[in-house]
Amino acid sequence: MRFGIPKEVQSKAREERRVGLSPAGVAELVRAGGEVFVETGAGEGAGFSDEEYRAVGAQIVYTPEEAYRRADVVVKIQVPKEHELSFVRPNSTIMGFLHLAVASQEILDTFIQKEVTAIGYEVIQRPDGTLPVLKPMSMIAGRMAVQIAGRLLEVHQKGGRGILLGSIPGLPPAEVIIVGAGNLGLHAADSFIGVGARVILVDRDPEKLERATHLFNGKITTMLYSDHALKKLVKFADVVVLAVLVPGERAPILITRDMVKTMKPGSVILDFSIDQGGAAETSRLTPTEDQIYKVDGVIHFAVPNVPSWVARTSTHALTNALLPYLLELVGQDLPTALLKYEDLRRGVYIYKGQIVKESLLKPGEFGVDLLSLLKKEA
Repeated sequence: MRFGIPKEVQSKAREERRVGLSPAGVAELVRAGGEVFVETGAGEGAGFSDEEYRAVGAQIVYTPEEAYRRADVVVKIQVPKEHELSFVRPNSTIMGFLHLAVASQEILDTFIQKEVTAIGYEVIQRPDGTLPVLKPMSMIAGRMAVQIAGRLLEVHQKGGRGILLGSIPGLPPAEVIIVGAGNLGLHAADSFIGVGARVILVDRDPEKLERATHLFNGKITTMLYSDHALKKLVKFADVVVLAVLVPGERAPILITRDMVKTMKPGSVILDFSIDQGGAAETSRLTPTEDQIYKVDGVIHFAVPNVPSWVARTSTHALTNALLPYLLELVGQDLPTALLKYEDLRRGVYIYKGQIVKESLLKPGEFGVDLLSLLKKEA
């Protein structure tokens, strides 16, 4: 099996410094019998040199086209940009944080026409519902939420409220509302508690809220989600963290424009659901922190790939989570691996040009049952 690791495209629309695999991950693939082609400079943003990749057995290639065309499996971070689509080899496999439910029609059409298999890290799912490859990125984003919010609340940062997250004697702490008690939400809660903020965690699932109460030993307030409750909460919030995820689908809109109008001037919305369209009606993609904007006096942060800001840590974490699946691909063909491993199979959006994930279907369209298709091939 041949793996290609192209350099992630840098643009004003989206900065990306992570790389598909660390040198340590490449070493494991090579040791298992795989061939790995790494585009020159692919690891620079995360602090990995070409020589480090070459030393563990990777072959360095000098164009993105070569990284795509020489590979059976392309290991990426982001979905290919439009100008990269011509490099995609027919019948190859593309892996990455693809978020195809909100991708352009051009990308979908290319994958279908070229009979590509598209596997999204964000929808690789174990039978118990956990998302093993997305999980470390959510943990990192959650940990970073507190430092992002702290900066944005400062007066000189886009006119923040000018308050501390924590308290000092005689003054109350900031009020932080976190919507979503998944990995990102829990790690964000832990970080905000750590600096002394008052945290209210909101979720639809009472079992998740019960676990959170025990996890934080009563240091947070939990509340079952309802539209009515959220309308009340945002009025006194200094920070609202949106950590809502519906695997493989567009994020639901939970914060409306009318709700934003009731929030305090200089308060902050951190919309970490922006990768899947955003959970606030007023959210729009902000490729970098420099492009953060206000709506009705409320600061909006909707940067889609926050873990890229700590690219080296994120690449190591991603490699640890992804490597077991890639090693399975080395020893057997793709259909056999997908048939054998349910969690990897759940990550497939498109299989050899056929849509197998319902979230990509238009009204009236019918997808293909992947399991039945794989059994026929076997």
